[in-house]
Amino acid sequence: MNCREAESIGAAHVDGELDALRKHAIHQHLTGCSACAARHRESLALRQRIRAEIPFFVAPPALHARVRAAADAYRAAVPAAARRRVQPWRWLTGGVLAGCAATAFSWMLGTTILAARANDDFAVAAVATHVRASRGERLIEVASSDQHTVKPWLSARLDYSPPVQDLADEGFALLGGRLEYVERNAVATLVYRFGPHTIDVFVRPDMSQGPMPSPQTVRGFNVACARGPTMDWVAVSDVEPAVLAAFVQRLAREDAPGSAASGRE
Repeated sequence: MNCREAESIGAAHVDGELDALRKHAIHQHLTGCSACAARHRESLALRQRIRAEIPFFVAPPALHARVRAAADAYRAAVPAAARRRVQPWRWLTGGVLAGCAATAFSWMLGTTILAARANDDFAVAAVATHVRASRGERLIEVASSDQHTVKPWLSARLDYSPPVQDLADEGFALLGGRLEYVERNAVATLVYRFGPHTIDVFVRPDMSQGPMPSPQTVRGFNVACARGPTMDWVAVSDVEPAVLAAFVQRLAREDAPGSAASGRE
């Protein structure tokens, strides 16, 4: 068995759908191929997360009744002789295709739900970080309203260069920035002032983990998220949700290389 063959039946192997011969063959291949073995371990881990974290819903009795009624209607409409003439291999093919479609759908659904949960987890961690910084003396590490000062300071401490904008003329004054560790990852954090409110904006490279979550409230703080062409933006504050959402969307619009913000840098 080669890698292409192993990949084509990898999902069936994870789901325990292989016969003894193919199961033995793929086991032999995984023993000697580290790349395929790594993919197999990732598939097993994802299956465990799906089973542990995604709700399982039992079909209601009404659905069972509709399926039985449909089967009875088919048996009544199609003579038994005609049903016997249907070649067994067609039923087998249909079952295999249906099984593959169900597996693919479950995989995509599970991945989407886990991605959305990962975004929600980041929002919760961002709020905890905001509260900790606000209560301590580490709200700002580089104090400046000049993006030419804040951006180089952050870029020197990260493996990416976050866009930095001062929107004081729109009511959002840049106070500075700091480096934070959110979910064990270094993240650029910009600090803004809006009236009497402080806003933390966490900027990280686009993670592409499903749709960005809608504005939400976590521990009494509002969280608004936006995705720009190159960065994800997460703003945390006690500012009114609509104002916070509009602000973070404004930052994300200036994310693109060649934009006005990039030109000012």
